[in-house]
Amino acid sequence: MPVTVLLVDDEPLVRAGLRAVLEAQPDIEVVGEAADGAAVIPLVRQLRPDVVAMDVRMPLMDGIEATRAILRTVAEPPKILVVTTFENDEYVYEALRAGADGFLLKRARPAEIVHAVRLVAEGESLLFPASVRQLAADYGDGGGSPAARAAMERAALTEREAEVLRLMARGMSNAEIAARLVVGTETVKSHVSSVLAKLGARDRTQAVIAAYESGFVAPG
Repeated sequence: MPVTVLLVDDEPLVRAGLRAVLEAQPDIEVVGEAADGAAVIPLVRQLRPDVVAMDVRMPLMDGIEATRAILRTVAEPPKILVVTTFENDEYVYEALRAGADGFLLKRARPAEIVHAVRLVAEGESLLFPASVRQLAADYGDGGGSPAARAAMERAALTEREAEVLRLMARGMSNAEIAARLVVGTETVKSHVSSVLAKLGARDRTQAVIAAYESGFVAPG
């Protein structure tokens, strides 16, 4: 089955460019478009896309609020990939904190766009880990959030789960973590699932953001 994508951007040329790049791939299908975040919810419910590629800045409802709305109101929400002009942007970090699974630069090369959609859809690795780390360093609390620290303490991760979370924050995939720890991939998947459940995170991106916000992993 192809990865289905909903495009949300107030610039028609951006949507057209993304559509052309993605639909050139045999395993990706663009199932719809919207010009603002305010139109996302009904389209997500109707089209059930695997991934929403969404501009972070739009006039009526931006990507941050649209991300919150999707996760709040849709029972089985799609992966959310925010699309942005600037990499080091506080809006992008706020979108990740709101629940987005990754971000994509509008100036990205076609191969990077395709890779980002596939990676976010698979959910087994962190997209642009170095950039997420830099965003956390620039706009995060630097481990100063009492709520985030308390949540991490309540999670009571085992030593192995803590090790897996640190490797996740470095951007390693399940296969890479398995090779590093000399264990099976299924064992790593089990540890990742346990980490997400204990942290109340919907995916590894949110788990890594929680690790930075709590000071469990230093973003620098």
